[in-house]
Amino acid sequence: MSASAPTAARVLRFDTFQLDLHAGELRKRGVKLRLQGQPIQLLGILVQNAGILVTREEVRDQLWPADTFVDFDHSLHNAIARIREVLGDSAETPKYIETLPRRGYRFIASVEEVQAPRIAAGNGRQKLEVVPVAPPLPPKSRAPFVLALCVGLCLAIGVAIGLATWVWHIRHARSGVPALRSIAVLPLQNLSGDPSQEYFADGMTEELITELSRIQALKVVSHTSVMEYKNTKKHLPQIARELGVDGIVEGSLIREGDQVRVTVQLLNGPNDQHLWSEEYERPLRGVLNLQREVAQAIAQQIRIELTPQQQARLGTARPVNPQAYEDYLRGRYYLTNQFTMAKPLNMAKSYFEDAIQRDPGFAPAYAGLGDSYLFLTIFGRGQLSVDEGYRAAKQALSKALELDESLGEAHDTLGTLSWQFERNWDAADREYNRAIELAPSYSCAHEDRAIYLAFTGRRNEALAELAKSKQLDPGPGSTMVASGVYYQLRDFEELVEASRRGVVSNPNEWSQHYQLGVGYEGTGKPLEAISEYQKAVELSDGDLDVTASLAHAFAVIGRRAEAKKMLGDLERKSKTIHVSPYVIATIYAGLGDKDKAFEFLEKAYRERSLELSWLLKADLRIDNLRSDPRFQRLLRRVGLPA
Repeated sequence: MSASAPTAARVLRFDTFQLDLHAGELRKRGVKLRLQGQPIQLLGILVQNAGILVTREEVRDQLWPADTFVDFDHSLHNAIARIREVLGDSAETPKYIETLPRRGYRFIASVEEVQAPRIAAGNGRQKLEVVPVAPPLPPKSRAPFVLALCVGLCLAIGVAIGLATWVWHIRHARSGVPALRSIAVLPLQNLSGDPSQEYFADGMTEELITELSRIQALKVVSHTSVMEYKNTKKHLPQIARELGVDGIVEGSLIREGDQVRVTVQLLNGPNDQHLWSEEYERPLRGVLNLQREVAQAIAQQIRIELTPQQQARLGTARPVNPQAYEDYLRGRYYLTNQFTMAKPLNMAKSYFEDAIQRDPGFAPAYAGLGDSYLFLTIFGRGQLSVDEGYRAAKQALSKALELDESLGEAHDTLGTLSWQFERNWDAADREYNRAIELAPSYSCAHEDRAIYLAFTGRRNEALAELAKSKQLDPGPGSTMVASGVYYQLRDFEELVEASRRGVVSNPNEWSQHYQLGVGYEGTGKPLEAISEYQKAVELSDGDLDVTASLAHAFAVIGRRAEAKKMLGDLERKSKTIHVSPYVIATIYAGLGDKDKAFEFLEKAYRERSLELSWLLKADLRIDNLRSDPRFQRLLRRVGLPA
């Protein structure tokens, strides 16, 4: 063929797929699928030999030459699993690839060659460098005697060199996989064909992240950040860059009755290189072991050294009642996605209680129940008194740790209870540190500790912890944490900047509008503050603390009648639901009635109102009370420095 002669790219079609052998690309209805490296080469061999048995030996000769030191069985299994995942195929009921045990594979779908665009070589355009797909297998040899002789000779040579290369092979079998130190687990695809199972796929994603977050020396991006990429069309290198990771875990899940099959693959994020894949199928009772097996396999692939404690934890897990596990995942769904709203929190609480009733030994369900009680006490609009919420949360968390002391999430919540309910600063420090020790990549523990450090006045430590939390949770959720830190530090200019970013990324999150309002009020912009408070009241469906902030702001700018009306409404509500005396005190402070403000602050102290722990140091609504001796005495009684 002359230099200017056109060449045709061979394209094979089966079902809705097209395989471009020249470019090494697989497309479905014109959309390029993520398949490359040995899996795409293996698919090329199978499709070109459709209807013919392709033996394992033939695959080894073409894709894994004799001088390649790999675990052939494992690599072949992974490549087939990756192909089946992309094609949506099944080993049990194959549509495309049939397994012939111990012999090889046969492509069983109908294949036809289609006309592909012709590419002129040497026409002055820049040539694209491609990795060619392996060619069709050569015809079977008709000289079995010669073949047997060669095999015998190879075996003899293999025995001679096998011992010499054994140590090298053990040490370097995984040398092709880089030593990754940061990963993101993208949302598992729900391939069950049932949209109602999305919660199950999302929950399994979160639980896998939780297991991986326990591994030292590995940064794992939070669940809230990776969920931003669900059903994304972004390319892998872009996702890796945005999340600041060098490894990506992605996969799919099929739930069929009490069986669950999960296919996962590990990829090098910056260059979209396939590194490893595996398929796991377990009864639902063994799903906890499945998650730990996956986490351990990933750690081994990226050459992370596990501590003896981590190895022990990832080794085995108790069976779990399948229905209890489903209830738990449903509870996590509501708790994770809507933890500032009362109705979803009650749904989460009910599901965790159902899970515990079905499986009283399931520790994570108790931890989830403890979180539900904590958030219901804070955001439940008086459904629970402080004492009721505290006792129920503490009891659930204590039971969780009795069953499994290594639950970092339970220690994290205990840290918050120690801080806000018990006002025990030493215990709060201890529990937050323990949570991070057990789960170094558990973003919630870093976030809670950052806000706590800001509350205690340790600015540099708080900002350092905030930076760590942003690495683990670089998504929009990180702005809520930044707002909490800057609020406690009374850095109102930074609070405005952080909350603005939060409003842009999530305009329907009421807490971001509220924090932006505080920032505006702190920087001397009361009208802008009122506008944000009004949005927060609307989006939160009338959160009591936000309502009090709006009333206080009205009082400060002279709209006293409106402030008094809102005050009267809150006092009337307090006769039927629990309204914290603290929020009523802030309105009286805005109206300049210090005696009434201190009267309600005293009630708040007797009730152990959470706001005394959370707000008393930083709340600008009570700034006109701070010079009063009564305020100094209150600080000392609460345990805060005057």
